[in-house]
Amino acid sequence: MPSELDPKKQREFAVRVVKQLREAGFVAYWAGGCVRDQLLGRTPKDYDVVTNALPEQVRKIFGHRRTFAVGAAFGVITVNGPKGAGQIEVATFRSDLGYSDGRHPDRVVFSSPQEDALRRDFTINGLFYDPIEDRVIDYVGGVDDIQRRIIRAIGDPYQRFAEDKLRMLRAVRFVAELQFSLDPHTAAAIRELVPQIRQVSPERILMELERLFVAPGRVEGLRLFRELGFLDVLLPELKPDTEERQSIWELNLRVLGALTDPDFPVAFAAVARKLVTPAELPPICKRLRMSNQVTAKIIWLIEHENDLDCAHLRPWWEVQPILISPWVHDLLKLAETCAVQEGKNDLASFHWCRERLQWPPEKLNPPFLIKGDDLHALGLPPGPIYRQILQEVRRAQLDGVIQSREAAIEWIQRKLKSMNGTGERK
Repeated sequence: MPSELDPKKQREFAVRVVKQLREAGFVAYWAGGCVRDQLLGRTPKDYDVVTNALPEQVRKIFGHRRTFAVGAAFGVITVNGPKGAGQIEVATFRSDLGYSDGRHPDRVVFSSPQEDALRRDFTINGLFYDPIEDRVIDYVGGVDDIQRRIIRAIGDPYQRFAEDKLRMLRAVRFVAELQFSLDPHTAAAIRELVPQIRQVSPERILMELERLFVAPGRVEGLRLFRELGFLDVLLPELKPDTEERQSIWELNLRVLGALTDPDFPVAFAAVARKLVTPAELPPICKRLRMSNQVTAKIIWLIEHENDLDCAHLRPWWEVQPILISPWVHDLLKLAETCAVQEGKNDLASFHWCRERLQWPPEKLNPPFLIKGDDLHALGLPPGPIYRQILQEVRRAQLDGVIQSREAAIEWIQRKLKSMNGTGERK
């Protein structure tokens, strides 16, 4: 939820939308996730309203300037709220006709509240709530399933998943986010239909994975992800298909569970480490449409996971480039968690790194003493030797051997005298 949204104002606006529709003579309820969250004692992130008012009637009630008809083809009108209240989607009760693309209805017909509830995905999301009379309207058994902490498809799960293949992955994500269990009949349908998840766009799949990997019940969620066949279909490279890989998989899940509030790249790196090499990651990330930054971060974390081992016993110039990375805190969190889960008792290097990270910027990452222009001014022709000399000067600087630009120039001049014209030592 964006920080500028105020939960109290969001709720007040959601009540006002229902009141205005009622005052205009229509039926109106809250629907879906906001009802579920309220019954679970959570603050809803957003609110959806359902009504028997037609889209054009909704626009007339709230005014064309405050409404957007982007979803009008599906009976959805977006209503803009006052500052801090966000937007609310107002949808006309509907039934969906046909899902030829396995994701979106071919056509919708406006219908009754009960028919609208029966077209939805899971019972916990098929509830309506009347904020005026403070009552839940339940046509699908969602209240009982929330009390029993069960994710269950509404009606025939095979039909629900045939309509929208992504619902199969959403079921696993809800299990992980809410820490519920999955209804056996719903699970059986997913196992049979799971290869069809490939029909869903990688972008939508990634959105579900991003939430699954960081959910409160992410470990059990990923166990279910594997058990239902999603790992084979979506991430076959991570399959624990040998005894050794099974041992790594179990360790990685322990690491994942022990991490505190990981973001998606850290969580993904925790699961993928030692099951794939950094070189094998780019095609996986590309297939899932991960951004370049997310891909780079995952690869960097896995590449450098062991680079902080015994950091306090190694030359500073070896460790310093890692500590100035913008992702170093995530690396420390991941590497230390791995060490603990692997039973390593010596965590001194992680404490030492955190102490160094408290240094002021000018000490942790002092400006370079020389640049390529300085080498050019000294008459050195451009070439690979530039990189070598600059690296050597930087190392000497970080280790305190060279402390000024003048000393660096003198060091280079001495080095050039000891080299021949080909750039090799005499």
